[in-house]
Amino acid sequence: MTMALGPRLDLRQSQSLVMTPQLRQAIKLLQSSNMEVAAFVEEELERNPLLERDERPDPRTAADEREAPAAAAEPTDALAAAISDILPDAASAPLDADWGNVYDSDGAGAGLGAGIGRGGRADFADDLSGIEEMADATPSLREHLGEQIRLTFHDPKERLIAAQMLAMVDPAGRLPIADAAIAGAMGCEEALVAAVRTRMQRLDPVGMFAQNLRECLAVQLADRNRLDCCMEALLDNLDMLARRDLRGLMRVCGVDSEDLADMIAELKRLDPKPGANWDTPPPPVVVPDVLMRRTEDGGWAVELNPETLPRVLVNRGFHARAVVGARHKDDKAFLAEHLQSATWLVKSLEQRATTILKVAAEIVRRQDGFFRHGVSHLRPLILRDVAEAVSMHESTVSRVTANKHIATPRGTFELKYFFTTAIAGTSGGESHSAEAIRFRIREMIAQEHPDDILSDDAIVERLRKEGVDIARRTVAKYREALRIPSSVQRKREKAVPA
Repeated sequence: MTMALGPRLDLRQSQSLVMTPQLRQAIKLLQSSNMEVAAFVEEELERNPLLERDERPDPRTAADEREAPAAAAEPTDALAAAISDILPDAASAPLDADWGNVYDSDGAGAGLGAGIGRGGRADFADDLSGIEEMADATPSLREHLGEQIRLTFHDPKERLIAAQMLAMVDPAGRLPIADAAIAGAMGCEEALVAAVRTRMQRLDPVGMFAQNLRECLAVQLADRNRLDCCMEALLDNLDMLARRDLRGLMRVCGVDSEDLADMIAELKRLDPKPGANWDTPPPPVVVPDVLMRRTEDGGWAVELNPETLPRVLVNRGFHARAVVGARHKDDKAFLAEHLQSATWLVKSLEQRATTILKVAAEIVRRQDGFFRHGVSHLRPLILRDVAEAVSMHESTVSRVTANKHIATPRGTFELKYFFTTAIAGTSGGESHSAEAIRFRIREMIAQEHPDDILSDDAIVERLRKEGVDIARRTVAKYREALRIPSSVQRKREKAVPA
């Protein structure tokens, strides 16, 4: 039996999902924060000649300006004189005017307006945008310590050892290398290295270059003249302090409860990592994407933050003129591509704003109890609940709530904060939010009496009486997440009055 081989033409039909560049761009914009979107729009404004910034006034701002009282729009005498560049003469000047502190750029004969443009702005605006450039840059920790080393050590050998220690110190300010190891590597005496380290530990910030935590705290206490025999005993038993064995510490240190409380308070005022916070940049300012306020009828009004909303337009007039002047096919293709890109970007930004507002409004509606009464009334919420209410996919809701913040009367929260798992209620009752349960556990422990410390089992019993069906391991997990010690450690801590 033989088989004939030959060409054949078949037609097959199939469906597939293709992620176009425009669709990927829309998804990226949806899950990006307001700062990332603003940076992306700035890049597009530089790249695309058909895009331009919308310089028209915000309709809400214009409405507020129209509603402003007429008296506020009338300029005062001084403002009118500044606008018209006519200065009042000496006769009309106030009798108590003091012209002694007025900057005169050209001597006594110069007028009051002669200095404008040198010490201020001609339009009297309070624009201080360049004032931060006049300030000196804050030195880094190594620069700060290096300057002190140059002023402290005059012997070349000691300065070389100090420079080597500065190069080996870790970001927290520790130098966990023994003096003998440093002396062996540099070929000098161990006593000289120890003497240099001792002097360097007194540099600012105090406590740097210590080998361990005990030495770091001891140096700071000695600098404050608080290092006595009792405090040294406390430093030798920091593990007992970590276990909150206060009775054992009183016995070891030979002090009573009041003195021990003062000693512990003194330790808390020290810095265990003196170099950690020196070069740390300040935390970024959170700019909310959504604003929320209470209305006169007791409801909630939700709106997008106009300060973070990019406003761009497609310059179709420029496109029409450019198309008429285009002579080559490549030029027309370039204009068509950038027109499509600009139009898609504007539509993507509008769709992003509408989607964020719709999801935020649904979250506010479902978490009304939280905004009115606090964390204890936070309801369990999952992405599917919001997705079904706004007729979107769960992945879309997840992208909307990522890196987005809402400013509420109770503070600024990330939209993800309002999505918490549900804890079942007893006897088929209403479920409770996991965040509300954590808040209730923290509240119960904060209110417990020193003679009646609540164990995890006792917390479970109280929560079940309040209608929460929760397991002991869940309570222990929430307590550890809140960084609350166990009942045994809390009993040791509260047995000694602070």
